Amino acid sequence: MIPGHLPAPPGALNLALLAGHIAGVVTAAWLAAHAEAWWLVALAAAWFALSNHAVFILMHEAVHGIFHRRRWINELAGTVAAPWFPHAFSLQRAFHLSHHRNNRTDAEFFDGMAPHDHRLMKYWQWYGILVGEYWLRVPVCCLLWLLAPWVLRRAMLRDPGLQRIRSFGGHDMLWSIERVPVLRSRLECLLMVVVQFGLFVILDLTWWSWLLCYAAFAVHWGSLQYASHAWSERSVRDGAWDLRTWAPLRLWLLNYPLHLAHHRQPLAPWIALPGLVDQTRQRPGWLRQWLSMWRGPRPTWGASPAPERTGSEWLAPVSGDTPVSGDTPVSDDTPVSGDTPVSGDATPSGR
Repeated sequence: MIPGHLPAPPGALNLALLAGHIAGVVTAAWLAAHAEAWWLVALAAAWFALSNHAVFILMHEAVHGIFHRRRWINELAGTVAAPWFPHAFSLQRAFHLSHHRNNRTDAEFFDGMAPHDHRLMKYWQWYGILVGEYWLRVPVCCLLWLLAPWVLRRAMLRDPGLQRIRSFGGHDMLWSIERVPVLRSRLECLLMVVVQFGLFVILDLTWWSWLLCYAAFAVHWGSLQYASHAWSERSVRDGAWDLRTWAPLRLWLLNYPLHLAHHRQPLAPWIALPGLVDQTRQRPGWLRQWLSMWRGPRPTWGASPAPERTGSEWLAPVSGDTPVSGDTPVSDDTPVSGDTPVSGDATPSGR
């Protein structure tokens, strides 16, 4: 349950924000396709990026079970928010909780360059985050899970012993797929396709306008996703920053830049994060942090922390219902991504 010292999720507010930001995404997408002035198209793409980023952050609240105190509303909201990314909610939960387990370990040390790292893969991973290519992997992964799930189960994609795989990262997240409910997650991938196709038909979009909007979103989303971790200490819990940024933008993004506070208290709703900021720690500015990332990965520093082996504190069992999305909360005796050996093409383990 959510610790007693933390406030309850602002469920009604979150629902209103989700509806408003989805409306913003739809309006911006239509405007980008039908406006004639180039500056209006650019403004629409920027609006799309900001609104869709807020939708993603509300999905992130649902991933942790802190969007709404009622489980069915929490799960429904996450499922509704995901296709706009576009993503599948169950997969995002699996991937994100894997991130909480492995933050700043060798599996997620993208900003560090070790002597044994595959340099091409390392730079591809790093600059892919900055230019938005990292975002593209998410819908591609969902499409593969829907149409050819065996591809994501290939042993070579999950083997951290292979230098090029270890340098590129992501093998632990692919392991986490085995924990998601297969039917539900694939239906969510289908919903992703239906929503995106519906956008084209109903709004009469063009390919160039769709690509422009999602390119703007991908760059904006990627600019924050790792800026909140880059150059931080090698600690699963403390390896993040509470970034300083323009207050109205931070509020629009539901305090998401306060990422150290989130990693220390994953069940804290977004409204509680400002009060959890550790004022004794360094707080780099978002823009300066982002600019520093363009200089590329730095030589490896520090030892890899051990992955976290417990996860019940990352997922709120709201309203006392059944476990969220059919996933078993991670415990000390639950194999964590990468712990189970694979030979050949892995088959579903039934988890």
